[in-house]
Amino acid sequence: MEKIKVQDAVGAILIQDMTQIIPGIYKGPRFRKGHIVQEEDIPVLLSMGKEHIYVWDQTPGLIHENEAAERLARAVSGSGLVLDEPKEGKITLTAAHDGLLYSSEDGILALNTLEGVILATLHNHYPVKKGDKVAGTRVVPLMIDEKVILEAENNVQTFSNPILDVRPLKHLKVGIVITGSEVYKGRIQDKFGPVLRAKVESWGSVVLEQTLASDDVSLIQSSIRDQLSKGAEMILVSGGMSVDPDDVTPAAIKGLGAELITYGAPVLPGAMFLLAYLGDVPIMGLPGCVMYSKKTVFDLVAPRLLTGERLSRLDIVKLGHGGLCLECPVCTYPRCSFGK
Repeated sequence: MEKIKVQDAVGAILIQDMTQIIPGIYKGPRFRKGHIVQEEDIPVLLSMGKEHIYVWDQTPGLIHENEAAERLARAVSGSGLVLDEPKEGKITLTAAHDGLLYSSEDGILALNTLEGVILATLHNHYPVKKGDKVAGTRVVPLMIDEKVILEAENNVQTFSNPILDVRPLKHLKVGIVITGSEVYKGRIQDKFGPVLRAKVESWGSVVLEQTLASDDVSLIQSSIRDQLSKGAEMILVSGGMSVDPDDVTPAAIKGLGAELITYGAPVLPGAMFLLAYLGDVPIMGLPGCVMYSKKTVFDLVAPRLLTGERLSRLDIVKLGHGGLCLECPVCTYPRCSFGK
């Protein structure tokens, strides 16, 4: 690039967008990168406070900030992302559809350790809506050595998954089993089922069936088998998750021959959470807090399962970092620290 006086710029090619600010009226690009300066542009540039401008001098090996930012954005983007037009060396990535953002912390670190390269993102597993901003790329200098961008592109190739992608939630048929003899025998009204149904439907899935079961291992198991025989692709079993003698939900799930991933999670509320798999069908044992707390471990785990991700015990253990919900009077999740 070359710095020249505005009065000498007629015929030169602008190397960057030129922003004009008229207080209270307008702020935005007055001239775009690539614009060929005309005689009539000189007074406008001077009125914008530009005594000198940078113009293109085609230095070999250097690329413009806009091109560099765009190449970075394309390199890190997997599915479910939309790239906007470059503006002053920045590219914004937005969600192409509703879903969950998957971002590689190692990949983001690998790029940001390169001199002059910037990638800023939302947290991993952040729930997003179509059109939400999820990330942005930029380079610091107006012109950057192309070798740096090539290194960034090569770094991305070393990761098995995209650095960023937005995965849609699958629309599953969900079976719900409400446990508890007090509900089964009609002594109290079931208040767990409506909460679970509302959450399931908010994620785009449907409740296949909801059944009641007393605190009896065989009856709980029979209810789960019945749900599976009807095509349930996910099973939610509510209640009976503590260590009281009458709380037999974990024993019932394990007794089915399910693969137990975890009984217990480092998340509050939701410590007495259970996750198991019967074949490919996830079964969750949900503690009572899911019924009355706005957000719990269920809200962190279920959306990931709905993307098709198969979770391990390590995945659950990692939830401890950020696993404390502050239970604010007005819930702002996911725009808070919970799950991050």
